[in-house]
Amino acid sequence: MTYDLLIAGGGINGCAIAREASLLGLKVLLVERDDLAAHTSSASSKLIHGGLRYLESYDFRLVREGLHEREHLLAAAPHLIRPMAFVLPHAHSVRPWWMVRAGLYLYDLLAGRTKLAKSRGLAARDTAYTAPLKGAHRGFVYTDAFVDDSRLTLANAQDAAMNGAEIVTRTALTAARREDGIWHCTLSDGRSVTARALVNAAGPWVRELLGDLGIATRSGVRLVKGSHIVVPALHDGDHAYILQQPDRRIVFAIPWQGHTAIGTTDVPVDRPDAAGIDDAETGYLLAAANRYFTRQLTRADIVASWSGIRALYDDGETAAQAVTRDYHLDLDLSGPPLLSVFGGKITTARALAEEAMKKLAHPLGFPWRTITPARVLPGGMIDDFDKFLTEVRQRWPFLGDLRSARMAHAYGTLLLDMLAEVPDEAALGGDLGTGLTEMELSWMRDREWARTADDVLWRRSKLGLRQSAGMRDRIAAFLGAR
Repeated sequence: MTYDLLIAGGGINGCAIAREASLLGLKVLLVERDDLAAHTSSASSKLIHGGLRYLESYDFRLVREGLHEREHLLAAAPHLIRPMAFVLPHAHSVRPWWMVRAGLYLYDLLAGRTKLAKSRGLAARDTAYTAPLKGAHRGFVYTDAFVDDSRLTLANAQDAAMNGAEIVTRTALTAARREDGIWHCTLSDGRSVTARALVNAAGPWVRELLGDLGIATRSGVRLVKGSHIVVPALHDGDHAYILQQPDRRIVFAIPWQGHTAIGTTDVPVDRPDAAGIDDAETGYLLAAANRYFTRQLTRADIVASWSGIRALYDDGETAAQAVTRDYHLDLDLSGPPLLSVFGGKITTARALAEEAMKKLAHPLGFPWRTITPARVLPGGMIDDFDKFLTEVRQRWPFLGDLRSARMAHAYGTLLLDMLAEVPDEAALGGDLGTGLTEMELSWMRDREWARTADDVLWRRSKLGLRQSAGMRDRIAAFLGAR
């Protein structure tokens, strides 16, 4: 079978490209050797943002693109993405007040027309924002957005599949060669397929895959580890904090699953499989939070952590935090096309995918056009999320408040399809723990490519922090009994 496009890598960039290509009418195969969003794309800071700190390096184009994509994404997936207020205390600041105020003004200006609140100074009425903080309470408030990163990746894959793309997980591209104007590819599931073009969206493994293919490139990659810790909630409310550090970096403190996630770090690494928080990172993040919050943390307070490796395009900067977060697309036309993706971030994945297809249009001979800026992702046909959640609770009151909120956020309007024939709780099937039922697990397995307990607990449901005793074993047994 010959595909127009074979994509290696099921992170946010690979899935966004699969979506874009399938909507343009191309025959697409995406292969991912693990789970969708198994690595970097589920280890982000869970934010959709322009990158306020990028203004300091004069990266105005990247900030403007990120802010415009923020608007697209808020409309495309209101169940997965929601506005979030960020409090920026000016205590411990290494930047003068006027510089921060000017930066926020420019951030608002670059955003253009938006429904989100503009930045402002902290006021006396902002006790909910200032109560958890130590010392003086001068500072700012601005708005960006929170995202369920792994489910956003999944939603892109679902939209691609709904438009004819073939999405295959637990399958790697093991070999590929150019012959007679086409790619001849071997997959780890034993299949041999051909493709008119190959997309290398392997993230941290982008250079490694090129080496396996015997392809030389002058594009470099910098591997940078970013880690987060999860601690008991440091404050009430849905707002987050952006904390300036003595080394001029910033650290976020974000509400997450009833806790607070603190991150991220920027640590250069040599290997793409080097994810995992180290002792120095843990100390750095604890110190960052303790510098600002009244509640003081110790290592004993950490209930979880996550780390991801970001494959940044090497622009020659020395310090890891100074390396560009912009993406770079390397198109090799020495034979059938090979497009390699360097860098990028979750906010700009749609724009990256659009640019990727624009580059491939002429070599593959298809008419390129913009197609996704106003397109809603699966489950996203929601005008008012609070109203939608109320309707879900009225129709299925047995779900309870906690479970109905989790499921409405995870599935959006697809939840209506899942529960269409469910008259009562018994019809949900057995409870596997913490409100996860056999019906929901079947949905994840059959429609969301879930194959392991980690796929379910950490990337599909986010119940990993609250999992009950034996829950992991029950999920694994259910998934193994197809």
